[in-house]
Amino acid sequence: MNNQEKEYLEEFKTYLSVEKNFSEHTIKAYDSDIVSFILWLDGVSVTEVNFDKLREYLHFIQRFEYQKTTIARKTASIRTFYKFLFREKYIDSNPALSLSAPKRPKPLPKFLTPEEVEQILNNVKIDTPAGFRNRVILELLWATGMRVSELSGLNCGDVNFEENEIKVFGKGAKERIVLMSNRAKDYLLQYINSARNLIVNPAYKTPPIDEDSPLFINNTGYRLQNKTIRKVINDTVEKIQLPKKVTPHVFRHSFATKLIENGADLRVVQELLGHSGISNTQIYTHVSMKHMKDVYESAHPHGGR
Repeated sequence: MNNQEKEYLEEFKTYLSVEKNFSEHTIKAYDSDIVSFILWLDGVSVTEVNFDKLREYLHFIQRFEYQKTTIARKTASIRTFYKFLFREKYIDSNPALSLSAPKRPKPLPKFLTPEEVEQILNNVKIDTPAGFRNRVILELLWATGMRVSELSGLNCGDVNFEENEIKVFGKGAKERIVLMSNRAKDYLLQYINSARNLIVNPAYKTPPIDEDSPLFINNTGYRLQNKTIRKVINDTVEKIQLPKKVTPHVFRHSFATKLIENGADLRVVQELLGHSGISNTQIYTHVSMKHMKDVYESAHPHGGR
C-alpha cells in the first residue's frame, strides 16, 4: 500500500466516524475490508479501478466461503469507499455505483422419498386423541404441500370435503386452494368426528366446529402452534433413527418433488405451493434431475464410471 492510499484510508475512516456516525466496530471492519482489497489489487491504484475489476474481486472472495452477511458487508465497504473517493473528487466517476454482491447458488431443497414419508407417518403414535391429530397433520402436510403456518392457521370452514379442497391463506394473506388425497380426507373426517372433541382437557371449553373455529387445537382448546407440529416430527424421526433432518418444510419439498417426478406441470405445482413466481418452483426440477442421476449412478452397472 503506497502513501497516497494510506492517506485515502485515513480520510475514509474519519468520514465514516464523523459524517456517517458508524460505530468503532464497523469502522474497523470497513478498514480491514478496504486494506484487503488494496492488497489484492497488487499495485493497481484504487483510482484506476473500473467496475469489472470490482466484480472480479467479489468473485475472488467467494472462494473463501464467507457467510452472506460478510460478503454483503465487504461489498458495502467498497461501495462506501468509492462513494467517498468520488465525493472528494479523487476519481472522476464512481465504478461501484451499481455494484452488488454476486448471488450464491441456492442449495437444492432436502426431500424425503415416499417410503421415508410412510415410515414417519406409520410411526406416529395414534393411541390418544392428540396422537391421532398429529397423524392427520402429517398426512395433510404430505398430501397438500402446505406450509406449517398455513396448516396451523386453518379453520373448520376452510375444508371442502365434497371437492377434496382446502382454502389456505399463505404469505401476504394470499388465498389459494390446495387439494387433499382421499386418504388424508378420511383421516381428517375421523379427526373432526371423534378425536377433536377428546383432545381438550375437561377443565377447558372445547371450541365448536363452525366456520371460524380453529381446525387443529391443543389440550386447552386453543389453536395448535407450529412448534408442537415440529416437535411431533422431531420425536418421530428420532424414534425411527431416520438419518435425515426432517422439518415441516421438508414435507413441502417432498410433496413438490414427487409431483415433478411424476410429470406434473410446473404452473400447477406453482399454484399448489402458492409461489409468487415460477422461478421458486423451478428448483424442484433440479432436485428431480439430481435424484434421477443418483438413482442411475447407483443402479446402472456403468453409472458411476
